Amino acid sequence: MNVLKISVLVVLILFAKINFAQQEVTFTAKDGLKITAYQYVMDSSYSFILLFHQEGYSKGEYKETARKLLKLKYNVLAVDLRTGGTINFVPNSTAIEAKTKGFPSDFLSSRTDIEAAIDYAFSIKNKPVILFGSAFSASLCLLEGKDNDKVKAVVAFSPGEYFEPDFEVQEKIAGYNKKVFVAGTQLEEKYIKLLMSGVSEKNKTIFIPKEGAGTQGSKALWRTNPTQREYWLNLFLYFKQI
Repeated sequence: MNVLKISVLVVLILFAKINFAQQEVTFTAKDGLKITAYQYVMDSSYSFILLFHQEGYSKGEYKETARKLLKLKYNVLAVDLRTGGTINFVPNSTAIEAKTKGFPSDFLSSRTDIEAAIDYAFSIKNKPVILFGSAFSASLCLLEGKDNDKVKAVVAFSPGEYFEPDFEVQEKIAGYNKKVFVAGTQLEEKYIKLLMSGVSEKNKTIFIPKEGAGTQGSKALWRTNPTQREYWLNLFLYFKQI
């Protein structure tokens, strides 16, 4: 498929209207916390992409993006992690629940929520899922995806070393044997390349925009980002590989 045809498909992804079902669902993490998510179903036969937000945000980070990802022939689960707040007028129900009931709500504890989301989505179709993270959750997706057999691939927007001095993500993810797409801004480029230096070239795709500085996290895919089409084009090419 040539670049022109792919560009046309990207335009269709960005602007074509589709029909889908959306519902709010809940499931339980292993420590007992109730996790809330938006489930978008395009076709009951499709497997899932699991979406996780950046710090201070909610599942509302993917209010726009989730609908576009459905056009790639996946169902989507946008998850509220236990740390975060309101974005795009969508409150973080899981974070509210965690605060009200005294559950830990640090970045690393949110990995428990990612594990629960994987188990939930896998139980629906019995098919490996794709993890899609933003900032701190991108790092968690890389960590969880490495050795979890229920994870097929990982998309990480602006991952970083969020868990020092406890450990370094770079060290933990060395030797990755799954396909990974990592995107960032021009400012983040050298840090992302260092973070991913232990992952073989055949398994990683690193994208940094050329037409502008870019936007941190999955907000890079929002229509308010001037370089969104460049991000979408390269993300689409990655999905064609997996």
